[in-house]
Amino acid sequence: MSYHRSSSHPFADPLPGSSPRAPLRSAPLFPLTDAPTALARTSPDGSPAVSRPAVIARLRAAGCVFAEDETELLIATARTPAELAVMVERRALGLPLEHVLGWAEFSGLRVAVDPGVFVPRRRTEFLLGRAVALGRRAARPAPAPVVAVDLCCGSGAVGAALAAALERVELHASDIEPAAVRCARRNVAAAGGEVYEGDLFAPLPAALRGRIDILVANVPYVPSEEVGLLPAEAREHEPRVALDGGADGLDVLRRVTTAAPRWLAPGGHLLVETSERQAERAVETVARSGLVPQVAVSDELHATVIIGTRPAGPAAVTVEE
Repeated sequence: MSYHRSSSHPFADPLPGSSPRAPLRSAPLFPLTDAPTALARTSPDGSPAVSRPAVIARLRAAGCVFAEDETELLIATARTPAELAVMVERRALGLPLEHVLGWAEFSGLRVAVDPGVFVPRRRTEFLLGRAVALGRRAARPAPAPVVAVDLCCGSGAVGAALAAALERVELHASDIEPAAVRCARRNVAAAGGEVYEGDLFAPLPAALRGRIDILVANVPYVPSEEVGLLPAEAREHEPRVALDGGADGLDVLRRVTTAAPRWLAPGGHLLVETSERQAERAVETVARSGLVPQVAVSDELHATVIIGTRPAGPAAVTVEE
């Protein structure tokens, strides 16, 4: 559920369809009015009321392309008219809708998203779908779980959704941002997952080496000089470390790919998101690490995912420390 304002930048999310998915809670907790002139009013019985048209008008004036849809989400989430008024003003000032709501919908889950935490993009549901399919193939006889790791986890949306889709999973996640780690711990708690604070693989338990079946890494991949071209909601309210991928956007991907063979189980898979224009160089990087590369593309979601598989059996790769 990411409704960023329109942008032609190749790393910006495409605009969603004609309407977003229905909010997970659709009934407001207070009366509504169609009076157009005030954000909050008094209903005929004297109880607080809210003017839906006024909310829409305020959001439109602030440049929100999907003002009507956002209004429904704000009304459905706010608990009082006063809270709604504050939320509308925060959104009108440019805060990401997900930070205002305190949650995002990702693959049918309501995922907590705190201020300053990277907002999960709808395009990343394509990466999730590929990871789920590979995780199901990797499933072992009960009670052995699939071992999954979510690097650069942000809110933990991918890990939480992966755990929800797989029957048995041992889930680990890490992020370098303390705010992201706190948020991710809330989202993966139901799956019994563990979240670690640190740089990529560094904080993970050593016992995971050579055991990971599914390694998802939603790495930052925007070239440094293009971060300033992103929509204001991203560049001003999300951590730069979650966006900036270095000079060509592939710095973090290279680091993950270089280390991944030491952590993957034989036959295990690394999945990373990148852009279409970076895919060829990303594939070369994956191949140099000894993993077998594959490119998966979704035209609908404007998503490109590179999958690197560690060869199984005697041909399994070894990488020097």
